[in-house]
Amino acid sequence: MRFSKSFIKTYKEVPKDAETVSHKLMLRASMIKQLTRGVYTYLPLGLRVLQKIEKITREEMNRIGAQEVLMPVLQPADLWKESKRWFSYGPELMRLNDRNARDFVLGPTHEEVITDIFRNTVTSYKELPLNIYQIQNKFRDEKRPRFGLMRGREFIMKDAYSFHIGQKSLDEEYNNVKGAYYKIFERCGLNFRAVEADTGSIGGSESHEFMVLASSGEDDILYSNASDYAANVEKATSIIEIKEDNSEELEKELKETPDCKTIEEVSSYLNVPQEKTVKALLLKEILESGENKYFIAMIRGDLDINEVKVKNLVNATLELEMMNESDVENLGLKAGYISGLKDIESIKNGKVKVIADETVIKLKNFVAGANIEGYHYINTNVSDLHIDYVGDIRTARAGDKSPRDEGTLEIARGIEVGHIFKLGKKYSEALGAKVLNDKGIANEVLMGCYGIGISRVSAAAIEQNNDDFGIIWPKSIAPYLVDLILVNSKDEVAFEVSEKLYKEMLSNDIEVIYDDRDEKAGFKFKDADLIGFPLKVIVGKGAKDGIVEIKHRDGSKNLEVKIEDVISYIKEFERS
Repeated sequence: MRFSKSFIKTYKEVPKDAETVSHKLMLRASMIKQLTRGVYTYLPLGLRVLQKIEKITREEMNRIGAQEVLMPVLQPADLWKESKRWFSYGPELMRLNDRNARDFVLGPTHEEVITDIFRNTVTSYKELPLNIYQIQNKFRDEKRPRFGLMRGREFIMKDAYSFHIGQKSLDEEYNNVKGAYYKIFERCGLNFRAVEADTGSIGGSESHEFMVLASSGEDDILYSNASDYAANVEKATSIIEIKEDNSEELEKELKETPDCKTIEEVSSYLNVPQEKTVKALLLKEILESGENKYFIAMIRGDLDINEVKVKNLVNATLELEMMNESDVENLGLKAGYISGLKDIESIKNGKVKVIADETVIKLKNFVAGANIEGYHYINTNVSDLHIDYVGDIRTARAGDKSPRDEGTLEIARGIEVGHIFKLGKKYSEALGAKVLNDKGIANEVLMGCYGIGISRVSAAAIEQNNDDFGIIWPKSIAPYLVDLILVNSKDEVAFEVSEKLYKEMLSNDIEVIYDDRDEKAGFKFKDADLIGFPLKVIVGKGAKDGIVEIKHRDGSKNLEVKIEDVISYIKEFERS
């Protein structure tokens, strides 16, 4: 490609609405163009990057025996209602009607569609296991589209779905895909970790996220400094010190705590350490029927509640929300002075369920809200509480012991680029996907699903590989491997050498963009660094002496090379 003929227009200014490095650089480097919030056109350079990521992904998925299809973006709502996700998926689901007022969605994922295809196609266990994948545009009505390709309303995703007659087969395929993902992200030149994760609205029994480590990441990752344990903060567990309290249980005593609604205020006012207090979070789940389920979640005062863990403990279908003022008032609760006391009317009659973290059960003679404005109880004990659920609902923290008791947890930021799930029978039961087993009995199949955010990988690579001058692409996914730069288009010798090298590179299948523009050399160099081509081959005054300059974009090398050795140098770089 000749730069003079390319559809590339670079920009000096940083766009006002761009926050992340990848968003700024992709716009400035003419990789993408915004159409509306969260929706982008992929320009030629950006598309070449995506195509390379797709190619690597296809090769590794095909290597493990997965087969590619292309399913419709437009999906009938009936399938989503059958799977019970029409309501539970929430407002991010892009919904629309056709001219006959029938409900449809623009697919954010394709569990329903692939399960429908399977149940109408596959009949025998002999046809399993089966792994089907596609690479396709997906749609989610993000509340706040931001960060360019990191969180958009339309994006490109590889989604795969596997079908199995038994758990062993599912486990094997899950590990096969996990291994393929390691190879995909390694080939894309990314520094990443696979971490345990919550299954979220997709559902299932087990999942792992693949996180690109970057300071701009939206997710916190906790990992052991002495083992391979790593988990998203929503899923992470830890071991914390719980001292055995052998003291005698005392009778609870009401104490005035004026204007003390936070644990910090209560602890200071009563001169009690925070680990001898209990704090509560008031939550609710809004059901499809419009009714609400209410919860009080309690934890030791020096710890924090993890709402995802609460949701999973109570088997909530939807995300939990904070109770509003009306909820609190109608339930007879006093915000800021709440605990799960058994004599609170809405707790006694079962309108509010009480959840206690494991740490609460170990406490004696602690401080808890009295459900009276401006008052707390001291010497509260578990026997004073009504508890419906007990479990680990705390947020693990850096510095905690790893759950395997191997080292301590450290924290890093990550960008999710892949997510794999063991779905089990969540969709096969809902949609009746069965096969005949070896005894002729119809069994629901087990399923797995496996996603990669193709467009997000390109943004994540930039977040991890950039400097003050622009992008530093890993060579495997760079839009072009080489930027051949003619320093002065009026220098006849340099012009002839550039033309000769350009033709030789093309004949040797080297991906090259030839900057033949009639522009100043500094302008060309800045564009090359902004766009991030791995190699610059600079043809300048040294051409008359048979020499060109080669610069590595990552700054590792800057050397003079004989013209006749340029092709072999590039080929060696490509293989390394």
